Amino acid sequence: MKDKPAKGSIPVPATYMNVQSAISGLRGRDLLSTLRNVSRHSLRHPLHTAKHVLALGNQLGRVLLGDTPHQPSSRDNRFKDPAWSLNPFYSRGLQAYLAWQKQTRQWIDESQLEADDRARAHFLFSLLNDAMAPSNSLLNPAAVKELLNSGGLSLVRGVHHLIDDLRHNDGLPRQVNPDAFEVGRNLATTPGAVVFRNELLELIQYKPMSETQYARPVLVVPPQINKFYIFDLSPANSFVQYMLKNGLQTFMVSWRNPDPRHREWGLSSYVEALEEAMNVCRAITGSREVNLMGACAGGLTMAALQGHLQAKRQLRRISSATYLVSLLDSQIDSPASLFADEQTLEAAKRRSYQQGVLDGREIAKVFAWMRPNDLIWNYFVNNYLLGKAPPAFDILYWNNDNTRLPAALHGDLLDFFKHNPLTHPAGLEVCGTPIDLQKVNVDSFSVAGSNDHITPWDAVYRSTLLLGGDKRFILANSGHVQSILNPPGNPKAHYVDNPRLSSDPRAWFYDAKQIDGSWWPQWLEWIQARSGAQRETLMTLGNQNYPPMDPAPGTYVQAR
Repeated sequence: MKDKPAKGSIPVPATYMNVQSAISGLRGRDLLSTLRNVSRHSLRHPLHTAKHVLALGNQLGRVLLGDTPHQPSSRDNRFKDPAWSLNPFYSRGLQAYLAWQKQTRQWIDESQLEADDRARAHFLFSLLNDAMAPSNSLLNPAAVKELLNSGGLSLVRGVHHLIDDLRHNDGLPRQVNPDAFEVGRNLATTPGAVVFRNELLELIQYKPMSETQYARPVLVVPPQINKFYIFDLSPANSFVQYMLKNGLQTFMVSWRNPDPRHREWGLSSYVEALEEAMNVCRAITGSREVNLMGACAGGLTMAALQGHLQAKRQLRRISSATYLVSLLDSQIDSPASLFADEQTLEAAKRRSYQQGVLDGREIAKVFAWMRPNDLIWNYFVNNYLLGKAPPAFDILYWNNDNTRLPAALHGDLLDFFKHNPLTHPAGLEVCGTPIDLQKVNVDSFSVAGSNDHITPWDAVYRSTLLLGGDKRFILANSGHVQSILNPPGNPKAHYVDNPRLSSDPRAWFYDAKQIDGSWWPQWLEWIQARSGAQRETLMTLGNQNYPPMDPAPGTYVQAR
């Protein structure tokens, strides 16, 4: 165990965008409006602009003389090549770029723009400055070396990759080789069977991997935005196999990938389908209670189900609830949310209802622009400038295996971010029942990621406080996906824990302890205490009323 995290080291995701941005989208006209606003301010305040132009000129003069006043971040991998510091040409180019970045930030900070306009300007110029990086040009030293070493073939291959992406990948560089993986062959390979299917989901029951098993099953609820097999990528990082090997009966929801015929599926539709799946788990295992685990939007669906059951006085069917990087309190303060005004939200609703669905590729684009240096420009350099194929990386394959959202659910999520309904009683109505999370007195275990750029950890923390019952909160040292894929044995893994929850996430963090290793073992101890008695393992899947159908991973996950 390590000491307390240092004062002032409270983690802040290094991003301008989050899950609200992916749901509401970003319109080009909003970015252009911000650019026009910045231009008008520059013209109206010429002395302010001239001051920073002169400062930039002074710094560029120093750069030309060989001075190096600026240093890139130690975590910025774009400029790791020694040429950026040793070669006079590249060193001056990098210093000029860093000087420009510094002056644009200072120009915005010292401007007379309103606070919201300054935030929008910072967001816009962060995107522009990342795009303008000298590492993104053919003069990138790594690209020049590859060009010479390959006799020009790297440029030919890069042009081929660019044309292919323009034709088949919406103009974005591919992040992964699409032929490297296949669901059911080298992903999602844990044995099991579909034991129930309705219009919205398939329910998978996995074969046990232990001599004894606990009486109460775990039902995993993945997000509708992605496919379920993030929990079962490979044996080395499979959360499913971790649960099975430790005696937990494990069931998995596999959501159907909707098409325009399913435009009317809203949050209530998903809650009704999930309740049906939960009752099948109870019937197969003979357990009166089920442990629920939900991730991201799956956690929201799971919370809505519990609120619905509480209103019907049937909450006793749930023993515990685990929330992974899940937002119930939708207040997120970021520059991107400043673009989500009434007009933008209504336009997003209108587009999805016209199309019947929100295309998963649109969501993927916004997710990529959340971390452009990692998810766009990194592959721009690799695929086009170096002429190399993207790597075979299972997480990125899953991330690019897009799903769609039905228009009604998309509208419900937009309203969720607009009104933040779960923060007050009866703010949200599901299946005709008002939801009051404070009355959901089920024990809960919540996990957030300190570097999560999609669901910021402080918002996940506030979401935990909305729940009734005994609550635990864990902060993992990773991002949105890696917070879930956190198997024991990772030497870099650690998490922050403090059993005493306060109303302020910062106060909780400052009083917390940092613990080495994965949070999975601590969760396992917590969930086993809520899983009933152990008994001899039953190897058969399903029962007479719900016999096994297709083998895992099922059929819904295969739909494109």
